[in-house]
Amino acid sequence: MSQARRTARPVPVALVAACAAGVLLLTSCGEGAKGSSGGDGSVKVGLITKTDTNPFFVKMKEGAERAAKKNGVELSSAAGKFDGDNEGQVTALENMVAAGVDGILITPNDSKAIVPAIQRARDKGVVVIALDTPTEPQDASDALFATDNLKAGELIGQYAKARHGDKPAKIALLNLAPGVSVGQLRRDGFLKGYGIKENDPQVVCAQDTGGDQAKGQTAMENCLQKEPGIDIVYSINEPAGMGAYTALKAKGRAGDVMVVSVDGGCAGVKAVKAGQLAATSQQYPLLMASKGVEAVVAHVKQDKKVSGYTDTGVNLVTDRPAGGVSAKDTAYGLDNCWG
Repeated sequence: MSQARRTARPVPVALVAACAAGVLLLTSCGEGAKGSSGGDGSVKVGLITKTDTNPFFVKMKEGAERAAKKNGVELSSAAGKFDGDNEGQVTALENMVAAGVDGILITPNDSKAIVPAIQRARDKGVVVIALDTPTEPQDASDALFATDNLKAGELIGQYAKARHGDKPAKIALLNLAPGVSVGQLRRDGFLKGYGIKENDPQVVCAQDTGGDQAKGQTAMENCLQKEPGIDIVYSINEPAGMGAYTALKAKGRAGDVMVVSVDGGCAGVKAVKAGQLAATSQQYPLLMASKGVEAVVAHVKQDKKVSGYTDTGVNLVTDRPAGGVSAKDTAYGLDNCWG
């Protein structure tokens, strides 16, 4: 989703005719980029992110590049033009398979719609690993390297409940978008952590934001118009959370509404430190990508099976801890942030 959250110095490869249409960006870097593992022995890995501008995915790409350099891997990267661009990701998958990659790492823009393209790649012997966002079903990819997004949401839900206490709340949910499993998991986790169901009367507003700050602001404005007394805001990621904060500040409500979020990007942690966000659940995109590259290398060179789910960790970050909820402070968050 979730702000998360990067700069690369790639060398263009010639395999991407579809890039001329402007659908996505595909580049290559790494040592020994002379062919597939069956030729000069190098391993070829493709990375496909949701976009190439979100700091979360910039950091993910950085992690993949570091691991590629360390392991002598040829890395190709691609990204959709916008969050939700499934068609662009399908094109990227097809291009990478045609180029003879050994494995593809992907953060699906649409967890269900991408599955047929992933299956076609796997049918041709390409290992496909989902990063950050699981496919639906999860076993549509060979493996998943990701934050436990349900836990990430649960942590901020527990925190909000511990801070707010037993008095009735008026909660706004600033969600991601339909069809994206990471958004569903974070939201469901928040509700679980808070101890309520989606249809609980304490949930007074729910809006999709696409994880975008401007849309988050608009969503918050809509929610405040519907229910001016909102006192807790769940946001899918920190950009959406900061959009909510902007709307609340304009209404003179910033000081008395608790905004919680997920991601742990540097801008988000700074917002926690400044008191604009109460807490965030920090995830680690660099680790997701580096472990993904290493898994493909081990599969190709050591015939190790790539399967299952690898949890890359999550920590609640806040400078206002709540009883019974384990947390790290913003000093830790800034030491481990991205963006």
